[in-house]
Amino acid sequence: MTVLDNGTQGASAAPALAFYGKMLTFSRLQFGTDDLSAIEAQLAATLSGKSSNIPVLIDSEVEQDLSALVKLLWSWGLQPIGVVTGLLDAQARELRLAIFPADGKRIERILPTKKPATQRQQVTADQPAESSAASSPEDNAATDSTATTETTLADVAAETLVSAEQITSLIYDQMLRSGQSLNHVGGDLILTNSVNSGAEAITDNSLHVYGRAQGRLVAGATGDKDARIFCQVFNPSLVSVAGTYCLRDNLPEHVIDKSVQVRFVEGEGLVFTVMDDV
Repeated sequence: MTVLDNGTQGASAAPALAFYGKMLTFSRLQFGTDDLSAIEAQLAATLSGKSSNIPVLIDSEVEQDLSALVKLLWSWGLQPIGVVTGLLDAQARELRLAIFPADGKRIERILPTKKPATQRQQVTADQPAESSAASSPEDNAATDSTATTETTLADVAAETLVSAEQITSLIYDQMLRSGQSLNHVGGDLILTNSVNSGAEAITDNSLHVYGRAQGRLVAGATGDKDARIFCQVFNPSLVSVAGTYCLRDNLPEHVIDKSVQVRFVEGEGLVFTVMDDV
């Protein structure tokens, strides 16, 4: 969880840096060829021969000379900030470009699921010596068999355990005031109070607001298309699910100040449902 105030501090106490969660819009360029001449020709036609200042993500279905491609995009005023994960990951790391998750994926946190081998050995060493001496060969064989079975089961279940442990919802009871940004990664974000205008609530899973929901509301921030937004009183300045967003002026009038669910539907975009009508 990160809560950040946009207030100022005295010069003597000024931090060296501060993180602020802000909604940024990136255009994604999809490439089906590594022919730089063909790419430049299409850029010229698309941009009408004029340079632009658009931050872009590179999404390529084929191998590229990433360094040369980046230089070409910059020459047209485009600002490549990263790549969509795939064939270009290794080159992106070398060039220190960001690597973004693919559609429908979220950034996962890796958590340990097994005890270190040294810890298991210590447990064994702490057992009384006479216990081993008194054990029959049959008992020892049974013990070895059980240990092998447990290790195998742990290996099989490891992926399931990681997925379960990564889901950690956050409940936030305070009002989110103007100028504050609340960010949560790894589970649902649940706000029992209101989100004021000028504040923002961001999560990579689903977002729940049980007070008045104004400000910027973002769910599925890293691309999870199954994420949803649930609001008791819906009136945001911006709402976004899995990167698809809608501004206040474009919201359907019948959902304003109602109890609303927002979800993403492939081919339709954002779908707004008044929950009182369900």
